[in-house]
Amino acid sequence: MTPSRKRSTENPAHDALARAGRALRLVLLIALAALFLIPFYLLLRNGLAAESDITAADWTFFPRELHWSNVRELFDDPDVPMAHALLNSTLIAVATTAGTLVLASLAGYGLARIPYRHANAVFYAILGTLMVPAAVTFVPSFVLVSSLGWVSTLRGLIVPTLFSAFACFVFRQYFLGFPRELEDAAQVDGLGYWRTYWRVVVPNSLPVFAAVGTIVFIGAWNAFLWPLVIGQDRDAWTVQVALSAFSTAQTVNLHELFVAAAVSIVPLLVVFLFLQRYIVAGVERSGIDD
Repeated sequence: MTPSRKRSTENPAHDALARAGRALRLVLLIALAALFLIPFYLLLRNGLAAESDITAADWTFFPRELHWSNVRELFDDPDVPMAHALLNSTLIAVATTAGTLVLASLAGYGLARIPYRHANAVFYAILGTLMVPAAVTFVPSFVLVSSLGWVSTLRGLIVPTLFSAFACFVFRQYFLGFPRELEDAAQVDGLGYWRTYWRVVVPNSLPVFAAVGTIVFIGAWNAFLWPLVIGQDRDAWTVQVALSAFSTAQTVNLHELFVAAAVSIVPLLVVFLFLQRYIVAGVERSGIDD
C-alpha cells in the first residue's frame, strides 16, 4: 500500500477520534461551568424570593413572584448599614491595594537590584514571616492598634495590612528577571535608583502590578476576622461584617442575606473580569516556578 493510500485510510478514523475528543472536552467544560454558576444562581434565586419561598419544602427553579423590593429593603434596613459598609470596604480595599503595591514593589526592587551585603538575609527574614500563623500575631497587632487609639477607625483597618510578604516575594522574583539594559540606559541618562524605578521599571511592569493588585484587592475585600475585631462600631463595619449581622443567634434574615451576598460580589466580579488575564500573565513573568 502506498503512503498516500495509507494516510487516506487512516485519516477518517483519526478525524473521528479528534472530533470525539473535542466533543468530550466541550461537554466537560459545560458541566464545570454549570457547577461554577450554581452558587450565583442560588444567590439570585433566593435573593429575589420571599422568605416562605426560600424555606418551602417544594423547590422551584425560580419563585412564582420576583421580589425586587428586597434590594430596596436591604439598603433601608436600619439595623445593618449596608451602603456604608460597601463604602468602607471600597475605601479599605483600594487603600490596601495601593499601599501594598507601593511598599512591596519598592522592597522587591531594592532586594533584587540595589547591592547590599545583607539583602539575602533580609529577604529570607521576610519569607520567614510567611511561615508564622496569623493567629500568633493577631493579639499583639490588636494590642498595638488599640494602644494607638485606632479601634473602629479606617486607619486601624488599613495600616496593619499594608505590607504583604507574598507580594514582596512576587515583585522580587519578577525584578530579578527584569531587563538590565533598560536600567543601564536610564543610569547612563543620569537617573538614580529612585527615578529609574518610577520612570522605567514601573511603566514596564504593569502586568505584574495588575496581577498582584487583583489578588490583594480580593483578599482585602473578603477579609472578615480583622475587620470584625477592629470595626467595633457600626460606622466601621465592612461588607463581610455586615453580612454576618443578618444571621444571629436569634434570627436569620435569609432573603436580605442572599441579596447582600449578591451585591457584595459585584465589585469582585468587575475587577476579576477586567484583570483576570493579568493574574496568570503576571505570575508567569514573576519567576515563581524558577
